[in-house]
Amino acid sequence: MIPISKKTTKFIASLSLILLTSFSFSQTPNWQGAQWIWQQEDGPSNTWMSFRKTIFINEIPETVEANISVDSKFWLWINGEMVLFEGGLSRGPSQAGEWDRKNKITPANSWYETDNIQPYLKKGENTIAILVWYWGRETHKGTHIDSKKGGLLFSVNIGGQKVVSDASWKAIQHPAYDNTIEPSSKALVQYSIKYDSQKAMNDWSDKAWYTSGFSDKNWPKAIEKGVAGTAPWYNLEPNIMPHLINHGLQDYANTTDLKLPFTSKGETIKCKLPFNKQITPYFEIEAKKAGDTIFITTDNKRNGITATYITKAGTQSFESFSWMNGHEIKYTIPAGVKVKALKYRWMSVGEMAGTFEVDDAFYQRLWWMGNNTLFVCARDNFMDCPDRERTLWIGDVADQTGYIFYSMDNAGRQLLKKAILQTLAFNENGVIGALGPLRVRELVAQSLQFIAQCVWTYYLNTGDKETLEKVYPYMYNYLALFPMKENGLPEYRKGKSPDAWDWVDWGVKNTIDSEPIQAAFYYLALNEAKKMAEVLGKQDDIKWYTNRLQTMKPAFDKAYWKNGFYSSNPENLKDDRANAIAIVSGIAKPEYYNQIVDNVLIPNRFSSPHFEWIAEEAMCIAGRHKESLQRMKDQYQSQVDKKEMTTLYEMFPNGGSYNHAWNAPNTILSKYIAGVVPTKVAWSEYEIMPNLVHLKKLKQTIPAVIGDIIIDVEKTDSTYTLNLKSPEVWKTTVIVGIPKAGKEISKVAFNGVVLWEKGKANKGMNSGVSEDDKFLKFRLSSQNWLIKATYK
Repeated sequence: MIPISKKTTKFIASLSLILLTSFSFSQTPNWQGAQWIWQQEDGPSNTWMSFRKTIFINEIPETVEANISVDSKFWLWINGEMVLFEGGLSRGPSQAGEWDRKNKITPANSWYETDNIQPYLKKGENTIAILVWYWGRETHKGTHIDSKKGGLLFSVNIGGQKVVSDASWKAIQHPAYDNTIEPSSKALVQYSIKYDSQKAMNDWSDKAWYTSGFSDKNWPKAIEKGVAGTAPWYNLEPNIMPHLINHGLQDYANTTDLKLPFTSKGETIKCKLPFNKQITPYFEIEAKKAGDTIFITTDNKRNGITATYITKAGTQSFESFSWMNGHEIKYTIPAGVKVKALKYRWMSVGEMAGTFEVDDAFYQRLWWMGNNTLFVCARDNFMDCPDRERTLWIGDVADQTGYIFYSMDNAGRQLLKKAILQTLAFNENGVIGALGPLRVRELVAQSLQFIAQCVWTYYLNTGDKETLEKVYPYMYNYLALFPMKENGLPEYRKGKSPDAWDWVDWGVKNTIDSEPIQAAFYYLALNEAKKMAEVLGKQDDIKWYTNRLQTMKPAFDKAYWKNGFYSSNPENLKDDRANAIAIVSGIAKPEYYNQIVDNVLIPNRFSSPHFEWIAEEAMCIAGRHKESLQRMKDQYQSQVDKKEMTTLYEMFPNGGSYNHAWNAPNTILSKYIAGVVPTKVAWSEYEIMPNLVHLKKLKQTIPAVIGDIIIDVEKTDSTYTLNLKSPEVWKTTVIVGIPKAGKEISKVAFNGVVLWEKGKANKGMNSGVSEDDKFLKFRLSSQNWLIKATYK
């Protein structure tokens, strides 16, 4: 267990309070009087409903927080001004009832979110307008739990005036959106858009249906469907996610080349994005006649979302609210239509807060591509890919976890928290589903990986003990499902759910050595769960984990070690995946490391990207950073060389989707090459131990929970310089390592003052000094440091 001092405990407690209050609300909303409202029908699926409410305000308070819940998404305007572009989350924050496998039903509560609408209000008459998109479907690979009823719930206090959703609101199904189109994909819950502007309600104009000047006197009244807490929406839980970052309408990267405005010749217009993003496409046109069709798609062949627009005569504009992604957005516009503007809106989960720069163009571009892949695979949940599935596979989330903390700000941490809570809350007889939360489908390797490489990593980086307490029992119960054999190893588990899948990896399938892989993952999961039990004071559980760990290590060695770990003839089965996870899990003896690297990990490349980063991590743990970087380059070279690509493929060298979440080379570059890792909970202590290999310069920004940490490293044959900008306010501790690199260090200066020379610290060095065969280490207070070492 990582020892935690009283000072650290106090720090974590204060930080946890900030984390909890940052994304909770000042008080539980008072939903009294509020009704779920809709039209008379419960749906139908793919319905866009427009709601309006006019109110009169005498005085405007300093803060006005509106609470809103929908199934499934909403757009909010006040007095014609956009307040929120795409609110709401795919449903399923926690179980409201038991999983019903026979009927494939998982009752779920509903998210609500709070939006400050005060800046948009004025004295006198105000118009609240909300567009709600009800999906009304689930998919076999989805993360959205359909309530089977479209609905809007709204409540706000404006001074002493209570405004709630009820029958006094006006509601109409938006006539321009065609809800009869077929779903875009069997695996995508979202629909494509088909929009007939001839039926629009003055959309995208100063007299649009969401403005104050629009008359809704002919609209029907909303139909009340039930109070808060009513089935099928059940209880309301606060959305823990910050709103998506709205980057606004932007020009495409090649807008200048398009020479706008121009008259279309009927050809497809290719608009380039700066990198693969989640976007909503926009255009402004002038059409001579009504009834022409404009079609929008992307260069992504697997993309299931498109937009079809039917023109009216005259000048008009349109934005398709069902997001799509790709490197190019393709507009097919009929000949004779004047194109006045082509733009897009990028919505992201937080900001791209992490950066990585090195003096090797390959690794810098690879990190950038990995970062883009992470962001395009995050929205309502972390997903495996943004085009054909958008599914929360927990093994993919475990892969993403490794570099979330080097790339994403607090929004990324909250999205990971959501993934952990949803995954572990939805279970069946102790089984953790790998494809959650819609159904409990067990993939044993992914369930173990999720426990081993996701949950403890989240806690270590955030200090969020409350979430750990909530999910810990589910992890213990799952690990207890594995009976131990007489030889000291757990029984191989293929999965107990009816649709369980005995899957480990794609890659080269006939070389997958499943038994040692599962055993090593189980060992790692036990070890990480033991740390959680220590934090939570679960003494009986600690003994249980300890006994299993002590039994498994020699048993694993005896069963599988044959100059590498193999379950059968090593001539036929030299699996890099099994041997890599053996090192990463800690079940392999350190004296085996070099043999594994030389005999297995260097010559064999069987893994898909899902396991590739684990192989590279194993090589770094073995101290073989040079070989790890070389393997990384060999595996990703063909993708990095494709200058038109900005994200990473599902398979090596270029198979499957071209933006797949389980690519995690950034974890290796950040954690082992830059060498920046938390060593105590919530970054109350962290270390910087760079392994630059052939690199001369490295600069990285780490958006840690304590604030941004910026390191700038430069080395020559005779010097090593580290410029560290570290948050001071938290008084954290940083352990800085000066690489020996086979040389003797003569002196080290801190902020211009030499405090270590001739093999010892000077009197002015109050911090602890230690060393091993690779680093001379200094224990420093967290502040800005310019550290310069000189070699003999």
